Amino acid sequence: MIFSKITNKFKNINLVQDYRKIFPYVKPYWGRALLAILVTLPIGSMDAVIAWVLKPYMDTVMIERSVKTTSLIPALIIIFSLAQSLLNYAATYLNTWVGNRITMDLKEILFNKMLRRDPHFFDTQSSGDVLFRFNNDAEIACSGLLSNLKLFFTRVFSSISLIAVLFYNSWQLSIIALAVLFGALYPLSTVRKRIKDLMNSNVMSLSAILTHYNESFMGNRVIASFNLYDYQNARFKETLRQMFKIIMKMTKKTGILTPMMHFIISIGIAGVIWLGSYLITTNRLTPGGFVSFITALLMLYHPIKSMGTNFTNLQYSFLAMERIFSLLEEEPSIRSKKNAKVLDGIHKNIVFKNVCFEYVPGKTVLNNVSLNVSKGQTIALVGNSGGGKSTIVSLLTRFYDVTSGSISIDGTDIRDLDLDSLRQQIAFVFQDNILFAGTIRENILLGKADATEEEISNAVKNACLDEFILSLTNGLDTVIGERGTTLSGGQRQRVAIARAFLKNAPIVVLDEATSALDNKSEGIVQQAIYNLMADRTVFIIAHRLSTVRNADKIVVINHGELAEMGTHEELLSKPNSIYASLYQTQLK
Repeated sequence: MIFSKITNKFKNINLVQDYRKIFPYVKPYWGRALLAILVTLPIGSMDAVIAWVLKPYMDTVMIERSVKTTSLIPALIIIFSLAQSLLNYAATYLNTWVGNRITMDLKEILFNKMLRRDPHFFDTQSSGDVLFRFNNDAEIACSGLLSNLKLFFTRVFSSISLIAVLFYNSWQLSIIALAVLFGALYPLSTVRKRIKDLMNSNVMSLSAILTHYNESFMGNRVIASFNLYDYQNARFKETLRQMFKIIMKMTKKTGILTPMMHFIISIGIAGVIWLGSYLITTNRLTPGGFVSFITALLMLYHPIKSMGTNFTNLQYSFLAMERIFSLLEEEPSIRSKKNAKVLDGIHKNIVFKNVCFEYVPGKTVLNNVSLNVSKGQTIALVGNSGGGKSTIVSLLTRFYDVTSGSISIDGTDIRDLDLDSLRQQIAFVFQDNILFAGTIRENILLGKADATEEEISNAVKNACLDEFILSLTNGLDTVIGERGTTLSGGQRQRVAIARAFLKNAPIVVLDEATSALDNKSEGIVQQAIYNLMADRTVFIIAHRLSTVRNADKIVVINHGELAEMGTHEELLSKPNSIYASLYQTQLK
């Protein structure tokens, strides 16, 4: 009855299910993984051999005073212990090798999964959450489970062998020993329920700590300029305080396990000694058999007494694995349909038809926007901040999908197009372009990895970057810092424009590309932009209306609606024009 309850409780751990899920990642290394498991068989069994040989040793040497086995049995114990130590080293090495290979593979898969997540995912997640879920969880899951796999099999084989020794010496004592063993294991069945919520809270605290570090790194100048040292310290201290409370709650709920198991096992040992003494005095058990039994029992019980802490750590691994598999099973909401059409360019037009969009249900960002953009036209999107200008181009690239209405290219709804081919036809130049750690050349080649030297040279020239490159000792092979921090704002913009030139996409989106630059830098970057715009369909998002005067169409987006549309002259001449009012305000 007790055994049945314990078995049912342990089913909740999902041990087999979790290992079954991770098996595809173990499969490429199954040979070494299997060898690591097989090595644990003699490791565990040798514990029983050492306990078993004590019976003949005690009975023949200590009782019968025979000298034949005096040297033999100690020698055998030394040989077996040496073999066990060497096999332990081999098992540790193999498990570490397999574990780290699986961890690296899993991290690669998770990283690729992260790259493919929708922008909405990154809008709603902190950097700490992303780092922890896609990196740290892989470490916790694999290192914990695989190290415990070795421990599990070693102790299984050891326990089976030791139980055999127990029954070999005395079945009466074995019944007491096993009853106590199951009684000691029973509290472990409650661990998962006790700590699952606390573990999830602890993960959130660890994620928050990573977020603090990231924010302080990214915002170091803001912190310095506003003297926010005490403010940041206070926030960090509060997160640490919350984390400490969670750790202590967890200790309160699980710390009793090891002492409780130690007490239950002590009762078992006391019962065995009491009954064993009786069996010896009644000549039902030899002293050697009793010593062998006690040794085997202690070997069996010793790891059980400390299993509470190990089992809690194992639960960390299982819960981390659950989080990993939940990530792997999630599909991005924005992805290509089956048999999606590959887009090879724009031949006629781009049509926005009655487009509505909400980032948050019930809060309209775009309302019934309709727009027809012919191939080769330059469209400027202007209007109030937060009005929906950037959202329009984000919908064009399917960073998000429309709530209702449609966007089509050459008559095909973009949701029916292959997502990668759609984005390949669009080049972005943002207000704050991200450059990656590496050289200028490597950042430009992001536009086209196999570009020739001639193509790179033309892109650099058209981006008005050639004079700057010539002034550098290492030219295009100059290493820039993370996010391109060693370059000025204008230089970063021109590297991004060169990247867009290499991509040679028929559609170009300029999202506030010059708004953060001084007048001198803006003039150089603006010339590079004019070069990029040639013979392409262009969407310009701008607050500086002086930069959009020559657009074929100026579209005024006001509070999510298309308020006005026309050329610069047409909108200025229109009575009560919103555009004219904005333009005059900027002139003043």
